[in-house]
Amino acid sequence: MSDFKPFDDKLAGLLAALSPAGRRRLAGEIAKQLRAAQQQRIKQQKAPDGSPYKARKRQPLRAKTGRIKRAMFQKLRTSRYMKASGRENSAVVEFTGKVQRIARVHQYGLKDRPNPHAQDVQYAERQLLGISREDKYFIESTMLDIISNGL
Repeated sequence: MSDFKPFDDKLAGLLAALSPAGRRRLAGEIAKQLRAAQQQRIKQQKAPDGSPYKARKRQPLRAKTGRIKRAMFQKLRTSRYMKASGRENSAVVEFTGKVQRIARVHQYGLKDRPNPHAQDVQYAERQLLGISREDKYFIESTMLDIISNGL
């Protein structure tokens, strides 16, 4: 049994005592802060456990010349594609629209076709979304702050 079991039970009781609107506000605030943390982690190109993403594959010698002009997932991590929402019982950070497919391929390391005329490519697993240890601490502290201030 965890040493924090009584604390968790008390916290669950306090959350249940909040009004539905209060829980929605709390979840929305947590979701916004989590999205910001996820965006920073993706910018640093690190997985939730702190390990770096696997590097891009080298381009063939006869491929288009020049450098790659953008960092990986630069547009994907913008607020336009990465949405945060809070509901009564959940805080959600997700990718929207057509970028969901791209995010899923990289999140799980699936095969995909980069363009309609190319062959399938096996992508390396690069976890875009996930909860790190720091995120868990942040969620707990945010919940305690909001509950103690009487949302």
